[in-house]
Amino acid sequence: MKNFALIGRRLSHSFSQRWFEALFARLGLEGYSYRLAAMPLLDGLRRWASDNDIRGFNVTVPYKMEVIAHLDRLDDEAAAVGAVNCVTLEQGRLVGHNTDSRAFRETFLAALPPSVDLGKTSALVLGTGGAARAVAHAFGVMGMGFRLVSRTPERHADAVGYAEAASLLTSRTATVLVNATPVGMFPDVESSPWPQPDVLASADFVYDLVYNPSPTLLMRQASAAGVPAVDGLAMLHRQAELSWRHFQQVD
Repeated sequence: MKNFALIGRRLSHSFSQRWFEALFARLGLEGYSYRLAAMPLLDGLRRWASDNDIRGFNVTVPYKMEVIAHLDRLDDEAAAVGAVNCVTLEQGRLVGHNTDSRAFRETFLAALPPSVDLGKTSALVLGTGGAARAVAHAFGVMGMGFRLVSRTPERHADAVGYAEAASLLTSRTATVLVNATPVGMFPDVESSPWPQPDVLASADFVYDLVYNPSPTLLMRQASAAGVPAVDGLAMLHRQAELSWRHFQQVD
């Protein structure tokens, strides 16, 4: 039996198990399983993996940064991002990977309206957690400017508050908005991470990493302002494909 999993604090929103079970069926892989493992804390992570014969697992909110302290090694991508969303067990060692950054980069570029010139604008990235770090790394690879946005900017030297972010948007210093927070995710479907929907009309593109529900409230707000918006479902699928590549390397 080859067991894989997703860990996080709340997993009722996740489509990951459905995606991997469909993959196993499509490939005719018998003896493969993928489970959802909600964890209130990461204490005992190594024992959990050993006791359940886990070959690899994905990591979601809020553990993409916290999990690093429980791992033996990071690959180059994960080290550069500073966050992990995929872990493999290799000869008893927990190895961290990041497939979020590449998945975001590829799906962002595929969805970006042709009128948006990456060299002439910048992005506002809502959040400062593991997903935001992956997005920030992707923008760095693309050579696109960005600012992280936090409700507590005084705690983050590289972040601005929402009032300043709104000014950057209305002045069109930034014209791309990316939500890398879980706000608006099922079951909290009537919440938006952006507190000033009246200024969304200044944006050229909105990318919400949340994929359940779709459309999110943020996407509906963008649509009402005439701004194209996409959810994170394509990114979910792509990061899962990239995670599967790592899982296949495990003995």
